[in-house]
Amino acid sequence: MLTDWFEALEAAFGILADRPECYIYSPAVGCVITGVPREDIATHYSCRQTLAALHQAPHLLEATAVSKDLHAIINWIVAAGATDVIGVTGSFLVGAGNARSDIDLVCYGPRGYEAAQALFAERTLIRPYEGETLTRLYVRRAKYMVGGSFDALMRQEARKLQGLTAGAGAHINCEPLRADGDKTFAGVVAKEVGAISVIARITDHSEGLVTPALYRVEVDTVTESTVDEPSVFARRITHLRSYLGAYTGAFRTGDVVYVSGRLVHIQGPDAHNGFGIELTPWSAAESFLANLTR
Repeated sequence: MLTDWFEALEAAFGILADRPECYIYSPAVGCVITGVPREDIATHYSCRQTLAALHQAPHLLEATAVSKDLHAIINWIVAAGATDVIGVTGSFLVGAGNARSDIDLVCYGPRGYEAAQALFAERTLIRPYEGETLTRLYVRRAKYMVGGSFDALMRQEARKLQGLTAGAGAHINCEPLRADGDKTFAGVVAKEVGAISVIARITDHSEGLVTPALYRVEVDTVTESTVDEPSVFARRITHLRSYLGAYTGAFRTGDVVYVSGRLVHIQGPDAHNGFGIELTPWSAAESFLANLTR
């Protein structure tokens, strides 16, 4: 599902060529993104409301093995009292789930993250990727997270909320999102300076466990750049921001990572001022990457 979503975003600029009103400059991200005007939205899907609806009316799910797994998982979430912080997204959100579907969940804020951790530790419902199934996960991720070794990519992926359902063996993942009312990026604006690729060390991952992820970094080496005197910028780069869920929760303090993204100047309250590297899905020309180096 994530790969399809990423490819759709890359194609969005072409799809919306006849709808220039859908090209929007975002001062928070510092570039042009795509978005549908609010008045043109016909249907709003709520991940949490969908989970509640599927629990109350399980007949809405097709009689497939993966649907049976999803129903058991929803029952666990309800029993855990976590329906306000976990929701269903992906194909099951829009009523398009079938026998070959993945299960995509989202969780909100610290309490949602803790509940999701407990869910993914419940081995009667979800099995971790291990042994021969690691190859299946590597093939799944290497399609768009190119450049990483098998061992490094699997260590990176092991930190995420994902696995295989106990019955159908379907892929299941949960993307942690920021809590309702989270103000981390309130008042923050970014201006694109260029593109840059670096080797950097993660110095604080505490804000990197949710999407958008925010990691504090120290740059060791610049490997490629579109700006002159990149070493001058390197000394002042303090943050890695990712709007790609693929890198949420992937890194920990002390990790050394290869990062290729947009160099931006960030201005905002608290400690957000300075230069940063952004990984965003709003690029039709290149893919942005962040991989463990070892």
